Amino acid sequence: MSEFNFVATARNDLGTSASRRLRRAKQYIPAIIYGGEEAPQPIAVEQREFYRVLETEEAIYTSILNLDIDGKKQQVIMKDMQRHPFKPLVLHVDFQRVDSTHTVSVQVPLHFQNEDNCVGVKQQGGKIQHLLNEVEVTALPQNLPQSIDIDVSKLEVGQTIHLSDLELAEGVNITALAHGGDTGVVSVHAKKGGKSDDADEEGGEEATEE
Repeated sequence: MSEFNFVATARNDLGTSASRRLRRAKQYIPAIIYGGEEAPQPIAVEQREFYRVLETEEAIYTSILNLDIDGKKQQVIMKDMQRHPFKPLVLHVDFQRVDSTHTVSVQVPLHFQNEDNCVGVKQQGGKIQHLLNEVEVTALPQNLPQSIDIDVSKLEVGQTIHLSDLELAEGVNITALAHGGDTGVVSVHAKKGGKSDDADEEGGEEATEE
């Protein structure tokens, strides 16, 4: 579990115009912190370090973040982030307070491994199809995985790896499974016009001739 540290300050000047002025100064990002027993608190996060980590560390989305808000320490996770539609700017960030005794839910990226050595691709001429790129998990903050690795080396044409097939650490649960939704994650299907299709066509022709 990675941890990241950011400096922030309480924000009293609220509203759309105030947020726009804050972003224009290019020093802070408007944000809010909520959850726990405390009231929601508008804050402003120091921009430079947040952008640096955002660009280089995928784990920022699934890790505990340490906020220093005017000298007061808060542990949070990032729950939502609003980006500019076409400029490389973060417009607003939502943080949720966390502690070691209460579970939280986050979207965790899926990392597919050994695709080049996949049986269904290398030996059977199939094509890998990613059905999901991330999945929501529930766990204590300190147990949140940064990613979920999926080995597809043994996957054959026509086979699918489902959510229930994923290997997770103890205490980490997939939210969808708790609600009975066992969907596919990755599969291998035959390429159109590939060997599988050719074989089917040849079989059909032979049956017709007979």
